[in-house]
Amino acid sequence: MDNMAKNTTPRVKIIQKLYSKTLNPEEKIIYNKSQYKKFIKDVTEGTIERKEFIEETIEKFLKNDIDLNRTDKLLKIIIFAAVFELLYKHNNSKKVIISEYLKTSQFFLEKAQIKYLNAILDKLSDLIRKN
Repeated sequence: MDNMAKNTTPRVKIIQKLYSKTLNPEEKIIYNKSQYKKFIKDVTEGTIERKEFIEETIEKFLKNDIDLNRTDKLLKIIIFAAVFELLYKHNNSKKVIISEYLKTSQFFLEKAQIKYLNAILDKLSDLIRKN
């Protein structure tokens, strides 16, 4: 997949919007017309609205594996969005969610961070979701 195609996948858009919101908290998020607009908006807004709960969930299950205060901002955003989907988007299997975020992360992260992301999401998904 070329960079342009990667750049337009729904989860890339989600990560971009969450990152933008992190940098500019007062700015309104604009959702462009797309076949995935509802999904992008649901995951973006849901991740923002449930940020504290997602953080508590991560710390509850992974307190020995991750320090969110020292985690790279982009990696943290990807983890939060993936955890939101694992918690609230039950129509997608955990394997699909993890696979999609790993593919998306290639656009933003280094190889070592992607391996770490995979380990974190695998462990978390087994603890918070059955399928």
